[in-house]
Amino acid sequence: MNNPIHRAWLPHLDDDVPSDCASCADVAVFELTLGCKRLNASVPQLRPEPGLEEGYHIYEEGGKPVVAGGDTGILYGAYAYMEAVKAREPLPEGVRQPFYRLRMLNCWDNVDGSIERGYSGRSLWFEGGGFHWNPRRIRQLGRMLASAGVNVLCVNNVNVHAEARKLIEDEGLPELARFADVLRPFGVRLMVSVSFAQPMGHGIPTADPLDPAVQRWWAERADAIWRAVPDLAGFLVKADSEHQPGPFTYGRSHADGANMLARAIAPHGGVLVWRAFVYNCLQDWRDTVTDRPMAAYQTYAPLDGQFDDNVILQVKNGPFDFQVREPVSPTLLAMPHTHLALEVQLAQEYTGHQVDVYAMNPMWHELAEDLPPERVMAVAAVSNLGRDDNYTGHPFAAANLYGYGKYAWDPRVEPEAVLRRWARLTYALPEAQEDALVRLLMDSRDVYEQYTAPLSLCWMVNPGTHYGPSPWGYEFALWGTYNRADRDAVGIDRTASGTGYALQYPEAIRVKYEDPDTCPDKLLLFFHRLRYDYVMRDGRTLIQRIYDDHFEGVRAAEAMAEALTRLDLPEPNRSEAVRRMDMQLQNAREWRDVVNAFFHRLSGIDDAEGRKIYD
Repeated sequence: MNNPIHRAWLPHLDDDVPSDCASCADVAVFELTLGCKRLNASVPQLRPEPGLEEGYHIYEEGGKPVVAGGDTGILYGAYAYMEAVKAREPLPEGVRQPFYRLRMLNCWDNVDGSIERGYSGRSLWFEGGGFHWNPRRIRQLGRMLASAGVNVLCVNNVNVHAEARKLIEDEGLPELARFADVLRPFGVRLMVSVSFAQPMGHGIPTADPLDPAVQRWWAERADAIWRAVPDLAGFLVKADSEHQPGPFTYGRSHADGANMLARAIAPHGGVLVWRAFVYNCLQDWRDTVTDRPMAAYQTYAPLDGQFDDNVILQVKNGPFDFQVREPVSPTLLAMPHTHLALEVQLAQEYTGHQVDVYAMNPMWHELAEDLPPERVMAVAAVSNLGRDDNYTGHPFAAANLYGYGKYAWDPRVEPEAVLRRWARLTYALPEAQEDALVRLLMDSRDVYEQYTAPLSLCWMVNPGTHYGPSPWGYEFALWGTYNRADRDAVGIDRTASGTGYALQYPEAIRVKYEDPDTCPDKLLLFFHRLRYDYVMRDGRTLIQRIYDDHFEGVRAAEAMAEALTRLDLPEPNRSEAVRRMDMQLQNAREWRDVVNAFFHRLSGIDDAEGRKIYD
């Protein structure tokens, strides 16, 4: 590999590791010390301090740098030292510990080599029905994840298809163990997605979590799995959602289902990560009572305190499904007696397919306004990795993977600081160009939002692909995602007088969102149904704001494209970024024209600026 991204936020080291350390943690130490030499930095003394575990501290002793830390902490500390030197930043002071114990990457890879919602090529480790991987490239992946601070990799899709079930069967365990061996020196533990109904493939006629035969099967299977991979982090489960099996089939609660699996893996120190993505995906569009964003709270809030201690309920950042903008999920605020994980999506399923630039750190940073970081104990991100040469498709999408790791390590870190460090580590640009790249990344989410999603209207995408504009694409489908646009108004009333969704929030947040005068503009149509002639706080009507945003979003995208051409990026990154930016401009113009025409036809109200709207 000869990609500039990998000579950047980690040393690109393709030298063979000496044979005497090729199968132990010394692999990582060797590569890191060699990396320091290549950075023209003093090689630090690496001093183990087992009590720190994943923590580290960097100091000088006798004028020489020292990195001290636990087994994995010393690894993170060495990377932090090299990053600071390369980025020309001060060395971190004091003891540094990760904020979240589990910093997970959920990969939606299928064993046939495809990736659900993957936009960076095929799977890095699956092909032809099982594991098939390049050891050198997976070692490089391990370095990459360690340098960002990710410590758990869930290898397979949460939608567990039949072939993927073999991963935890006797025939699949040897390869799972070999894969774990390659990533272990970098502090990365594996996790696997499992099917709730898997016992039914072994002569058991049920998957009822209270059935003793089901409980016994899972306990015996866990014994076999952990014999093969003793440090497996645990299981990830999607149940009773989008046709995946679950405990509802047997009249059991999700606490019953999660606890059964958790008890099977508890003797091995495993965690059971249970996704809170449950809703009725067969909703009639004429049903105005059912409101999909309410589903997770309705299912799980009554179960608070009923989950075992090694269960983590994984909740998406918003109540829908990784839309351009959503309020924080109320489920994350409603379960103080349950271990929670925040789930975000690096794969840009609804945010541009890793074609359009969309830097995510600002979005995660906004969550703190309503979600104190300490309300969750772990974080997970749906992976944006693939077999493309640069791993993430768009060269700038690597900033999201790096940024996620830094957010998971410290959710209070400023987005601009993270993006600047990534830019500085990745590209040796003059100061003015570095500033321009950081500004492009910082603005990218708002630009994408302007030309796609008016004021937090969701799901205005082409069904299936989730790319490109289709304002009514899901409006009359069965997935329960509506904007209710008609000739007079648009949006859904989710206040107490509407669906009641806002009542799921604590009072201070509910009051803010229920009043159009205090609800943030960018969430206005998520919480309120408003006439097109509604006058917003800036004096514009709602319809004019929709028109203006889309025209301004395209102009901003054009400015991004112009700024990109002035950056002295190395090849092949420059050509690939420019190619995708050309696609983004085409996409932005299509969004502008389709959405503006849609609302113009419905409302019959002309653009006050007299700009071209294609009817």
